[in-house]
Amino acid sequence: MAPRLQLEKAAWRWAETVRPEEVSQEHIETAYRIWLEPCIRGVCRRNCKGNPNCLVGIGEHIWLGEIDENSFHNIDDPNCERRKKNSFVGLTNLGATCYVNTFLQVWFLNLELRQALYLCPSTCSDYMMGDGIQEEKDYEPQTICEHLQYLFALLQNSNRRYIDPSGFVKALGLDTGQQQDAQEFSKLFMSLLEDTLSKQKNPDVRNIVQQQFCGEYAYVTVCNQCGRESKLLSKFYELELNIQGHKQLTDCISEFLKEEKLEGDNRYFCENCQSKQNATRKIRLLSLPCTLNLQLMRFVFDRQTGHKKKLNTYIGFSEILDMEPYVEHKAEPSKSQTRKPKCGKGTHCSRNAYMLVYRLQTQEKPNTTVQVPAFLQELVDRDNSKFEEWCIEMAEMRKQSVDKGKAKHEEVKELYQRLPAGAEPYEFVSLEWLQKWLDESTPTKPIDNHACLCSHDKLHPDKISIMKRISEYAADIFYSRYGGGPRLTVKALCKECVVERCRVLRLKSQLNEDYKTVNNLLKATVKGNDGFWVGKSSLRSWRQLALEQLDEQDGDVDQSNGKMNGNTLSKDESKEERKEEEEELNFNEDILCPHGELCISENERRLVSKEAWSKLQQYFPKAPEFPSYRECCSQCKILEREGEENEALHKMIANEQKTSLPNLFQDKNRPCLSNWPEETDVLYIVSQFFVEEWRKFVRKPTRCSPVSSVGNSALLCPHGGLMFTFASMTKEDSKLIALIWPSEWQMIQKLFVVDHVIKIIRTEVGDVNPSETQYISEPKLCPECREGLLCQQQRDLREYTQATIYVHKVVDNKKVMKDSAPELNVSSSETEEDKEEAKPDGEKDPDFNQSNGGTKRQKITHQNYIAYQKQVIRRSMRHRKVRGEKALLVSANQTLKELKIQIMHAFSVAPFDQNLSIDGKILSDDCATLGTLGVIPESVILLKADEPIADYAAMDDVMQVCMPEEGFKGTGLLGH
Repeated sequence: MAPRLQLEKAAWRWAETVRPEEVSQEHIETAYRIWLEPCIRGVCRRNCKGNPNCLVGIGEHIWLGEIDENSFHNIDDPNCERRKKNSFVGLTNLGATCYVNTFLQVWFLNLELRQALYLCPSTCSDYMMGDGIQEEKDYEPQTICEHLQYLFALLQNSNRRYIDPSGFVKALGLDTGQQQDAQEFSKLFMSLLEDTLSKQKNPDVRNIVQQQFCGEYAYVTVCNQCGRESKLLSKFYELELNIQGHKQLTDCISEFLKEEKLEGDNRYFCENCQSKQNATRKIRLLSLPCTLNLQLMRFVFDRQTGHKKKLNTYIGFSEILDMEPYVEHKAEPSKSQTRKPKCGKGTHCSRNAYMLVYRLQTQEKPNTTVQVPAFLQELVDRDNSKFEEWCIEMAEMRKQSVDKGKAKHEEVKELYQRLPAGAEPYEFVSLEWLQKWLDESTPTKPIDNHACLCSHDKLHPDKISIMKRISEYAADIFYSRYGGGPRLTVKALCKECVVERCRVLRLKSQLNEDYKTVNNLLKATVKGNDGFWVGKSSLRSWRQLALEQLDEQDGDVDQSNGKMNGNTLSKDESKEERKEEEEELNFNEDILCPHGELCISENERRLVSKEAWSKLQQYFPKAPEFPSYRECCSQCKILEREGEENEALHKMIANEQKTSLPNLFQDKNRPCLSNWPEETDVLYIVSQFFVEEWRKFVRKPTRCSPVSSVGNSALLCPHGGLMFTFASMTKEDSKLIALIWPSEWQMIQKLFVVDHVIKIIRTEVGDVNPSETQYISEPKLCPECREGLLCQQQRDLREYTQATIYVHKVVDNKKVMKDSAPELNVSSSETEEDKEEAKPDGEKDPDFNQSNGGTKRQKITHQNYIAYQKQVIRRSMRHRKVRGEKALLVSANQTLKELKIQIMHAFSVAPFDQNLSIDGKILSDDCATLGTLGVIPESVILLKADEPIADYAAMDDVMQVCMPEEGFKGTGLLGH
């Protein structure tokens, strides 16, 4: 099959020989028949793009043949949410609460703890009425014990596959978006639970935490001299095991119980010997709890620096842990500890496990059933009823979707067979609508054929590729069921568009011959006044312009609807395209002056013969026409003379000022306040902005207007006082002022109108030699306004929005700060002219009066002055990124925690592994705003990331964490 473009050309080949006025109905139908042969269903295996007769591959395949009912809906089977027989109930992860869910499941599986909690008194009786639970409101537990009761009852007897623990998490005040230390959570919650249950009267409830989780060991010290043994008994709820240097859990336990020698300065004072003696010390396990919690110390803390370090060591452990060799009973020999422990069959190995929980196995047959109290079972039954109602509702929705899908299936099977038009009457329908009709996921909307209409509200020839030709029978059914329009029959074919296409194609065919003809005509010399002015640029590109213009006319399908192939252009895109088109010059518009007349520059135009102009006019009938006798624009002539005079005047002024102020122009031999020159006791001050504007004019006097005045009012406060101290002018404010020699100042006063004189005077005070040097400004400093300015600057730096800061990730502890310090990264690669920003036409500089009249002092507010400061120094203070940095957009009112989330996306470092600092100050308060933390625009924040390490051998290279940890501060776990 030939490519589509060749077939389209074949369909329009007759247009090159037929005049527009000779176009017939047969020609029109031929033009709309882009493909020469109709598509034959059964032969075509895919959609023939652009062929209105092809109805294959438009989405019908999903409806043909037998269809699975599940394809008619996107609703999951509610039974998938149902708890399977003999399976456990899960817990929903609320974000970063996996550690909470893990412990809830562990505690739930502790049958003794569950039974004890069920025995706790509950305020649920207030929720109960005489006939049962109040139906009009949901049950809300009031205490931690009640939350656990309800959760455990649901975990035990709920019909759901998983339940939501958000009430329990909210009651504890935990942040669902913040990962916490699971070991710390276990300790704090067990302490809270034990404290809560200690108030219960029932001893089985009051002592359950100790009975299940509390063991006992002793610190045993033995004197080597006399053999005296002393014991210090202690209870424990978990054993903290060091994992450094170990590969097996049993090795960690052995180290925990190993014997320690007390010698030298660390000798033990024996009460029996009444002197310090060498001794041994060890931990002796006396009794183990029913539930043994083993905490693997992956996070190690340096006691001297308070920094945490993380280990990533693999630890092997067994499913069954034989602790008998480690426990000493009365009359049992101590050497039994050295016996190699036995392990069960199942073993595991993990580099992430931080807590292991073992359950005591006894010879007694365990009680595997715990009865849920009646009041809790009523709550569970009610929740199960809600779940069953939801399942029924979802099942009904699925059934409705299936019924609707079956009806659509029958409709498609019936109509798709009748879609092909064949020789019977036909209509055109939007392909996009047909595809949506066949799309099961979207509801069918009314037919919309407007996208294929031309500017005459008929079927556009080029839109036939996005239409399908269907039988009138199918069209009647579609419009009766779904409505819409307009209906496009054979009468909707647009003759005007075909005629226009015929004209354009004839011109395209003629273009090559006319191009040769025009080139030959341009070789002849034009005599008399018979010629026409044509722009040289237009002559060079007229063939390309003509071809583009003809292509636009040939493919102009967006005039009426703004759509192409079903894609709608937005208003902003359409406006932008129109704006770009308007800015492009059309043929012969390059010799138009701003007043719409013939331009005065003859170098930009050429005289062509009448015959050549006639040929060109065939392609550009709307081009501006200028016979050879037409005079140039009179206004432009006047402006040209004035411009030449102004340029000459500007050059003269610039040359005079440059000659008068050579040092100021070249920035040589400039005085400095920090190193006051000995040859003068007076220095004058002007705005640095004035110097930059003046230098710009002197360099390019024909492009800039002369600077006629020195506006020092920008350096003064509204009361006329100076806004700078002597110290600030030697440091941070030095970029805003320029120091002037007295001889230069005299020349400046002659060349410019000065609104205010500002000077610094050096004086000697005191009678003792050497005398003290003092610097006085005229006018004097205004302390009140200076303080207000500094406060306003600080407020502005704390109230910014969408400002840029830089985050630099430090890969080692030897990073030099200068790479990220803003003051060391001043970009000076731009020329002074390139750095200047153009002002809109008609906008005057507020600090300089460039008219010939007198100056008037302006009232300068703090805000105006700060804006002036930013205008002068913003380029010199612009930070230049270095390798390893990324720029982030932030606002002063966002919190440090929100910034950490941005950094996480930029550097793939989790918030709890981020250690941030700025200018040596640690940023640790996640709730504080960036403004209060001193993060200002263009700041550079250093990022150090916590990296896990394999063992202590690499501890010297580990990244230290300098942030104090908040942990569970502010939560209900610390409320007791």
